[in-house]
Amino acid sequence: MRKYKPITGGVYLVLDPSIDRALLMQKVKDALEGGANVLQIWNNWPTGYTHSDKLSLIQELVALAYIYQVPVLINEEWQLLKDTELAGVHFDNTPADFETLKAELNRDFMCGITCSNDLEVVRWADRHQLDYVSFCAVFPSPSAGSCEIVQPDTIREAREITQRPLFLSGGITTENMGTLQGLDYDGVAVISGIVNAASARDSTAAYKQILNKYNQ
Repeated sequence: MRKYKPITGGVYLVLDPSIDRALLMQKVKDALEGGANVLQIWNNWPTGYTHSDKLSLIQELVALAYIYQVPVLINEEWQLLKDTELAGVHFDNTPADFETLKAELNRDFMCGITCSNDLEVVRWADRHQLDYVSFCAVFPSPSAGSCEIVQPDTIREAREITQRPLFLSGGITTENMGTLQGLDYDGVAVISGIVNAASARDSTAAYKQILNKYNQ
């Protein structure tokens, strides 16, 4: 298995595989050059995508990200770790039988989970030694789907529960990150703020610059 930098924070880029593949790869390359720290493939596959199509895209993304030692995770579909060099999996909810899942994979993998205002998810993540927790959603966002708005006190309480990296997601822009000052978090998870930007490289670098400014 390939070795990657550990997940400690920074810019976590969520990728929508339903967009044009060539455009997606160019955006990813630019974001990696801008300093993206983690990639996650959202399981929003194009209509008609086969298992082979998924494997092909995953391997292309993994090969590109590996140049930068950046891990690529898959959203929910942990079985894809069996046939690829994906670094890990991101769960939207706590999996029913995590120990059985780990035994079936029988290899090291990174793992994170989405949390809203339910701190039991944070406690579960800490007990099972997950690599990070991502809060959704900090601000209203179309891509955040049905995520409820996370209250600042939830994030503060989460830090008392765990020292694992905390990411904030949902409608986060370089313009509104200033309102997050005072919260103890390690990174931001972004989709449109980078992929839809005129320059994914410049946008990623701008997010990182603000993170470094506020999290010194």
